Amino acid sequence: MSYYEQWQEILNAGNSNQENEAVIQKYYQLETAAYENILQGKRGHIQGKAAEIAADLGFDGQMDIFLGFLDGLQTSLKNEVDLSAVDDDTEVSLEIDFHKLYWQMHEAKAEWLYSLKAWDEVMPKEEQQALTREYRTSKIVRREKIGRNDPCPCGSGKKYKNCCGKGA
Repeated sequence: MSYYEQWQEILNAGNSNQENEAVIQKYYQLETAAYENILQGKRGHIQGKAAEIAADLGFDGQMDIFLGFLDGLQTSLKNEVDLSAVDDDTEVSLEIDFHKLYWQMHEAKAEWLYSLKAWDEVMPKEEQQALTREYRTSKIVRREKIGRNDPCPCGSGKKYKNCCGKGA
């Protein structure tokens, strides 16, 4: 069983809430430390054997959790990694797009990650604020307003003002 399959099994196992909570808290701690390590060193390109990278990022002896971290990081990489084929001796090359990573952290609603102080070393505050603003505006839903003289959306063929919009 590959490390990635072990990670998937941990996620899908019907453990009690306390066990799940403990695994998730451990993952979040390791994930936060790994991102701080990556951001502080401005390490946009990490290459080496999977076990060495895991140890370097603080996932010593926990390759299944490291593969979970890579699973989350996958969308921010310039070239994807086949996670199911990764074992201790697999050569892995991680080329991180920091703008995509920042966006994905907002997408995941992971405030503890996109508010890390280490982001200031990677991109200026203004750029972070611009990306945050762009993310928020991309999530605003706007519907086209129906004009009074437009056909009614109910399909009656009447004008909106004489049908569903009569009391509006």
